[in-house]
Amino acid sequence: MRFGAVSTPIARLRASSALRTTRSFVSSSIVRAAPPAPTQLPKSTVSISSAPTSDELQAQELDVDMIPQEDVKLELTDRAAEQLKSIATREHHCNAGLRIAVQSGGCHGYQYTMELASERNAEDYHFTHPAISPSNIYIDAVSLGLINGSTIDFSTELIGSSFRIAENPQAKGGCGCGISWEMKD
Repeated sequence: MRFGAVSTPIARLRASSALRTTRSFVSSSIVRAAPPAPTQLPKSTVSISSAPTSDELQAQELDVDMIPQEDVKLELTDRAAEQLKSIATREHHCNAGLRIAVQSGGCHGYQYTMELASERNAEDYHFTHPAISPSNIYIDAVSLGLINGSTIDFSTELIGSSFRIAENPQAKGGCGCGISWEMKD
């Protein structure tokens, strides 16, 4: 060692790292993650608690063809039913539920509207989950024809939580927001 030179572990490390060569790694293959497997949400076919009568529809001045109860099919995911139960419990009202309607509008022709309701209207079908109660859904007779066969879900995402129609066999397409959709021909 020369006079005046200091030998410390840091100085030795700097001296030895200057002599090392750097290697780089290049790969031309692209590795993509496999898409997630589609998950099946636990869901149940809801039962009809009550349906409008032809007299109730006439009193509301609605001219609608009623769907026979055996042809009405609507599914509700368990997490949507649990959310409805939570809402009814929080509101201290066993008839509290979700009112779903279809209106013309939106960027694809039709749009869903959903709001909390405290009771069934005269023109509404009243649906409940077979095992989780209270889990009330109210759909008017006109809208039911447009969403019959659909699945209702509750989704929690970073931007918020909401009820949504997950699968509607009457729809052929829609926008990315999941609110507006087109009717099949």
